Order: sequence, then C-alpha cells, then structure tokens
Amino acid sequence: MAISNIHETLLLYTKQKALLNDKLSSNMMNLLNNTKQIASCQQMYNDQINDIYFNYYESDPENYDILIERAEQDHELELANLNSWEEELELEKNNLETQLNEINTFESSWTKLLQTNIKSDFSYGGAQQ
Repeated sequence: MAISNIHETLLLYTKQKALLNDKLSSNMMNLLNNTKQIASCQQMYNDQINDIYFNYYESDPENYDILIERAEQDHELELANLNSWEEELELEKNNLETQLNEINTFESSWTKLLQTNIKSDFSYGGAQQ
C-alpha cells in the first residue's frame, strides 16, 4: 500500500514537471520573440535615421534635428517597453526553473523512499529466517 502511494506521488510530480516544462518552453519562445522584436525595432530605427539623413540633412537642417530627436525618443520608448517585457520574462523563467528544481528534489526524495521501502519489503522476510 505504501509503495503504491509513493508511485502515485511520483506520477503527480511527473505531471507537474511536464506542466512546468511546457510553461518554460513558452517562456523561452517569448524571450526569443522579444529578441527578434528588439532586432526589428533597431533595424526600423536605422532605416528611419537613414531616411531622415538623406532627405533633410542638407535641404532642411532645422527639421533634421527635430526629426532625429523625435525618432530617438520613439526608439528609446519602444526599447524600454521591450526591455521591461524581457525582464518580466526573465523573472518568470527564474521562478519556473526554481519550481522545477524543487519538484526534482522532491521527486528524488520520494524515489529514494520508494527504493528503501521496496528493499525493506524484500529483505524483511529473509531477515526473519
């Protein structure tokens, strides 16, 4: 009876690990997506700066400075939002990894307990003879 309860507990831990690994995979994909968005944002900013330079630098220097400053502010705001999201994802990833490590530790303890119970069940009858 005790052995079957331990098996049931181990199966519960296996299910929890699978759920956490799924969440962790989704989190890692979001981190990858965030990195892609940062690169895309940087590329769009570079293109925008080039367009402003070629269209306004010599012909309209007063508007050039204003447009460059506005583009920089927009870019910094977008990067701040993406970096904030990345920090949230990193925090969530760390929490999921911590939970996964705890479950692995519990699972290891229960596995050792199961081995001990099985060993004592088999040696109990032999020790009496």
